[in-house]
Parts: sequence; C-alpha cells; structure tokens
Amino acid sequence: MGRIFVAALTLLVTLQVLHIPIAFAATTGKKITILSIDGGGIRGIIPGTILAFLESKLQELDGPNARIADYFDVVAGTSTGGLIATMLTAPNKDNRPLYAAKNITNFYMDHGPKIFPESSRTSFLKRLTNIFGGSKYDGKYLTTLVRSILGNLTVTQTLTQLVIPSFDIKRLQAVVFTTSDAKAHVSKNALLSDVCLSTSAAPTYFPVHYFETKDSQGKTRTFDLVDGGVAANNPTLVAITQTSKEMMLGKLQNAELKPMDCKKMLVLSLGTGIAKDEKKYSAAAASTWGVLGWLYNNGASPLLDVYGDASSDIVDVHLSTIFQSLDSQNNYLRIQDDSLSGEAASMDVATKKNMEALVQIGNDRLKKGVSRVNLDTGRYEEVSGEGTNEEALIRFAKLLSEQRKIRQPVDEFVSIRKIL
Repeated sequence: MGRIFVAALTLLVTLQVLHIPIAFAATTGKKITILSIDGGGIRGIIPGTILAFLESKLQELDGPNARIADYFDVVAGTSTGGLIATMLTAPNKDNRPLYAAKNITNFYMDHGPKIFPESSRTSFLKRLTNIFGGSKYDGKYLTTLVRSILGNLTVTQTLTQLVIPSFDIKRLQAVVFTTSDAKAHVSKNALLSDVCLSTSAAPTYFPVHYFETKDSQGKTRTFDLVDGGVAANNPTLVAITQTSKEMMLGKLQNAELKPMDCKKMLVLSLGTGIAKDEKKYSAAAASTWGVLGWLYNNGASPLLDVYGDASSDIVDVHLSTIFQSLDSQNNYLRIQDDSLSGEAASMDVATKKNMEALVQIGNDRLKKGVSRVNLDTGRYEEVSGEGTNEEALIRFAKLLSEQRKIRQPVDEFVSIRKIL
C-alpha cells in the first residue's frame, strides 16, 4: 500500500511539474471507441448475435464481468438498435449494465411474438384498418415492457455516452437524445423508456409517441416522435458527428484528438440486414401505386423500406469513403448482410421459425469474409486478406481491451489523487 501511495504521489508531482493537464493524462494514447446499431425491427436479433460473440471475446481477455459498455465511449442505436443500445448501457441496481449481450437474443425470442403479434399481421380486418387508419400494432405490450424494465431511469444515467435519434413530426426535425445533451439541457433528460418508445415508433407499425419534459425554468417541452429510422436508420454518422461536436466544445478533453480524426477512432457499425438480392419492387409496379401502394404492399411498406435502406447505405458509403481516403479503413468495421429474403427480410415476422433463422443468419455472417461497400455499385464485397468477420471482431476485441487498459491505470491514479 505504501509503494502504491509513493508511486501515485510521484506520478502526480511529475505531471504537475511538466504542466501536463490531468484530464489529458487520463486519455493519453486513447482512441474514441464507437458502437452503432441499425434499425430493423425483429432483425435486431442479427446484431444481437454478433454483439454476444464480441462480448464473449472481451470476457476471454478481461474476465467474465466484462460488458460492452465498459469498452465503448459512445453507443448509438436507432429503432430496434436503440433498444439494444439502451439495454447495454442502462444501469441496474449495482450500476452495471441491465443486459449482457448474450441475453439480447433471448429478449427478442421471449418478447418478439408479443411485440409483433401474428394476429395483427395476418388478420384481414387488421390489415384493412392499417391501410385506412391506425397502426398495425397498438404498441401496448412494448410500452408496458419497456417501462417495466427501465423504470424511472433517465438519459443522464447511462453508463457510457448514449446516442439515439428520433424524428419530431410536429417540428419536422430530427431529435437526437444523447447523454451529454441531457446533462447540459434538462429538457433533453427524458426517461429512457420514452426515448426507446420514440425511436421505435415506426410509421404504420406503431403509434406516434408523445411525451413531455420540463426545462430548467419549469417550462414544458413537448415531443411528438416517430422512429429515428426516418432520419438515420444507420446512426453511425450521427454518433461520429456528436463525438466531434463534443470535441469542438471541449467536453472531450484530449490533446491528441481532433474532430473526425479517423486514425484516432475505432468504429464498429452493425446492420440488421437488407434484401438487395430479393429485388422486392420494380419501376413497372411502383408506377401504378398511389399513396396507399407506397405505404402498404403485400404486408410491407415500400416507402419505409426505401427510406431505411437508403439512409443506411448512404451513411456507409460516406464513412467508407472518408476512412479509406485517410488510410484508416481498418478503424471502421461495418458488418452487414445484404442478401436477406422472404420472412427474414421483414421487420415484424416474429415467429419462432423466423427468429431462429435470424440467429443463424447472424452466426453465418460471423463466418463470412470481411466486406466493404463498393463505392461504385453500393454492394458489399469481401475484402481479400482480412479474414472473416469473426476474426475481425477478435482483433477488434483486442484493440478495445488495450484501450481499456490504457485508461485504467490512470483512472485508478485519479481515484488515488482524489483520496490524497
């Protein structure tokens, strides 16, 4: 104990003599680590499966108590990805994450059929109601479930920086809930349950979510929110932008980091799968559609499919271009499956058969080669010499573990400094 005390005191004096700010010392050599999870309804099982694998590798390196939230500075999620992000970062009574990554799949298996009841999807009367007025699902079970899990937890209480986009249909603007914004602005410190219900309120699938907060003067702020997927189905760019903004504002004090410094970022972006190979729609068919046709077609919503997949793709193309142009492509890992078809490509088929198929798709994706989007065709192509996604995640886990170890000695030192 005496040697620890002397070592801590010596380090403190050295840093002060050299005029090195303590905040900078705590992040020397640090990279900003970002996890992003797309929207996609029941297809959230796919990234859930991948995250369970990643967390298992982190536990092999750092012990069984390791959790995803321990390694990422920012965890972002849209819609179903927002639910996963919240489960991974919201604290339990012991101030540890509510869910281990391995439990995410079980969450969908247990609750998916009640969130997306088959009767609401297959009933002719319900489909007719959905076309002419009312959402496909009433959302009551999801609301009760989320509120029972998250209780009175608010955005400021997350264990790491949370970023969740939604869209306000009253103001016609995106609303992004973040831990740092919630700490700075009381009106953004919403209940996590309200944030999750908002980012999941996919038009035609679930009702618009309304809630209110108070600002520091007690004035009411209202929110009329729908699924964040209409603005950012792939929230990776939102997460990076938010991180860069905080750097510019001096909230992330690191002398080595600059906004959009790709060499100082480790980004893991997880998709929920898309159906590019299925060729669901054609110009000939779509030319005959009216408003209802764009909103409802054979159980799907072409308008939502187009918006969701387009926003996901353009974000990946944008980030792939930036990271590749700055010779930092290995700092950005995007895992996405663009070959889904049939029920697996749907947002809401929560049968046991389909959910088990989605688990298998996630496991199969781990065995596939690392892919990057072709900047000309928009299709994902395997990259020669980089191994499988499984191997890439093992490498990523080692980098995350190293980053955690870089910070831990100084974090411990800072705690000793407080005692001194």
